[in-house]
Amino acid sequence: MHRTEVVVTGLGAITPLGADVASTWDALLAGESGLRGILRGHEDVGLPDTAAGTMATDPAALLPPVRARRLDRSQQAALVAAAEAWADAGAPEVDPDRLASAIGTGIGGVQTLLKEDDVLEKAGTRRVSPRTVPMLMPNAAAALISIEYGARAGVYTPVSACSSGAEAIALGARLIRAGEADVVITGGTEAAITPITVAGFAQAQALSRHTVEPASASRPFAADRSGFVLSEGAAVVVLESAEHAGARGARVHAVLAGAGIAADAHHITAPAADGSGQISAMRKALAQAGLAPEQISHINAHATGTPVGDVAEAYAIGKVFGRASVTAPKAALGHLFGAAGAIEALIAILSVEHGVIPPTRNLTAVGVDPDIDLDVVAERRHAPQEAVLSNSFGFGGQNVSLIVTGAVHQASRP
Repeated sequence: MHRTEVVVTGLGAITPLGADVASTWDALLAGESGLRGILRGHEDVGLPDTAAGTMATDPAALLPPVRARRLDRSQQAALVAAAEAWADAGAPEVDPDRLASAIGTGIGGVQTLLKEDDVLEKAGTRRVSPRTVPMLMPNAAAALISIEYGARAGVYTPVSACSSGAEAIALGARLIRAGEADVVITGGTEAAITPITVAGFAQAQALSRHTVEPASASRPFAADRSGFVLSEGAAVVVLESAEHAGARGARVHAVLAGAGIAADAHHITAPAADGSGQISAMRKALAQAGLAPEQISHINAHATGTPVGDVAEAYAIGKVFGRASVTAPKAALGHLFGAAGAIEALIAILSVEHGVIPPTRNLTAVGVDPDIDLDVVAERRHAPQEAVLSNSFGFGGQNVSLIVTGAVHQASRP
């Protein structure tokens, strides 16, 4: 049976490490940190100080001023990343009815929601912006991209916590393989660094307690890790059928060879103790890609830096791959929530394209947790990366694994 190959032809990002793909990638390889600031607490409500990773450049500064004012920060980031990805893909000519948009997010326009609620309480209904609803609704980023590029094949918004961006990419590939689209603009966006999110995660004991030096606050797999760091940003990729990309002579970054989605059906926040959902997602991705575990060059781990989560993922990886080589970009980027799976899929694509495993920061002081039996890459490693698996796991027991491989049908632009 013929299987449609899905390729990646465009990449775009705005992250704590950089305002675009090149600056983000260069900083990641150089071992730099995007976690530069401290979000100061509010003593009146007992909010703790916490490390945070804001975008390296204000996305509003990259858009026309009037338009930026009409968008939530998460929507601004998505449009900036989409513009870069679309340009990188060569602004392909595609039938609008064969072009779709799929942008995941964990919460949508929460900054707008909180701001306008304050306006309501302080100044009354007549001062609330008439744009409040389109600025706060989670599907707005995907819809705005659909409008911007005339994507009429469908507009989709996976909202699955930390796996949202990865799920959107898996959905994009599924649309192409199902014959519903030739091209999909897909990824994730999030801008949710707010007092209420800080308070909620702090009460859940999920945030890093290493707040004195923000750059070392996120410590995935480290023996002294204590939680994750809130970050924001967006990443977008352009997916195409290999046939469509080949017909227009597109440059191909990589092949999206497989995607696996599975649920723990166990607990709203804690992963299943036996790793069943994570293991299932990874095995499904391998099966769809037609690869054996030993053919995976390295794994881009979800690894948020929480004491329980990192051990659970390491156990699941070990069950499928044994003592695999892994990298954990959240040490440099922090946790971008709904955008995390998208930016890390993009990093996996670049790893395959350039033949390098990015380093994992913040391991040098105490080293890797002895309970984690993995080859955690602490210094960037140059070697052919024929296939890379990227994990994204979210609250609700939602697990997504993506596999990217080398571009076997590379073509030059005309």
